Amino acid sequence: MRANAHGEYEKDFYAWTSHNAELLRKGRFSEVDIKNVAEEIESMGKRDKRELIRRLAVLLAHLLKWRFQPDRAGNSWKYTIKEQRRMVEKLLRESPSLKHEIASKIDEAYEDAVIIAASQTGLREIDFPEECPFSLNQCLDEQFFPEPFV
Repeated sequence: MRANAHGEYEKDFYAWTSHNAELLRKGRFSEVDIKNVAEEIESMGKRDKRELIRRLAVLLAHLLKWRFQPDRAGNSWKYTIKEQRRMVEKLLRESPSLKHEIASKIDEAYEDAVIIAASQTGLREIDFPEECPFSLNQCLDEQFFPEPFV
């Protein structure tokens, strides 16, 4: 099977994953498509990191909207903030090593958040602070909602 492993990976990913999982369960390690299995495992970790950044960006965007357009803040924004906080916390529980990544990724998420907030508010990107005005603790604190910008 090893000679055909890459072809199966390219043609039918689901069949490839099932087959390689079965080989691993049976201890038939010499037949496993090691190169592609390693790539897929690494890709899963990167996917979780991207998901964390995406969730954090949506959370930050809504905190910015809350701060810069308080007259438009309502239940929809409140529940989006609550949901994103829960999902970030869930990702951190499922992959605790991401806690070490999140502090360094908040700037990256903030850049995305400014674009999201600008597109949803009609404000310009330059109307928002250059650096994230919220600490990571504030972002994840379910009691925190920003004071209006004056």
